[in-house]
Amino acid sequence: MQVEERVKELVLEKIADREDLFIVSIRFLKNGVLEILLDGDNGIAIEDCVQVSRHVGYHLEEENVIDRAYRLEVSSPGIDTPLMLSRQYEKNIGRNVKVQMLDGTKREGKLLAAGDSSFNLEEVVKEKGKKSQLVEVEIPYDQIKETKVLISFK
Repeated sequence: MQVEERVKELVLEKIADREDLFIVSIRFLKNGVLEILLDGDNGIAIEDCVQVSRHVGYHLEEENVIDRAYRLEVSSPGIDTPLMLSRQYEKNIGRNVKVQMLDGTKREGKLLAAGDSSFNLEEVVKEKGKKSQLVEVEIPYDQIKETKVLISFK
């Protein structure tokens, strides 16, 4: 069994009673860092990360899953981390996002809705000689490279 698979089982076991929490990613990096990114529909508390870290760390040691030195990091995705799951898009409805498309173009606007295969974005379109207008566009997830939430200090 791969390390990431066992870690996923352990995390799911620990958060089974918390429907609001979910796994964003689990990666065992070449530098020996085992990175677990968790999020919640209403954010995630440090205490939740601590409990998952203790649970996973304990079981990995008891089962001797990793045979070399490693560092376990459990956290929420940072503010600059791209959105990866439709559930993260749902959580950020109403916020402004910047979308990098696979074809290299960039789009920016307010996230209006998110589904299983696409999300809706309200963007300002300015045509030459006309007033700018708000237009709603549907963007399939498979056509984007990354989406980041724009932070506003207003």
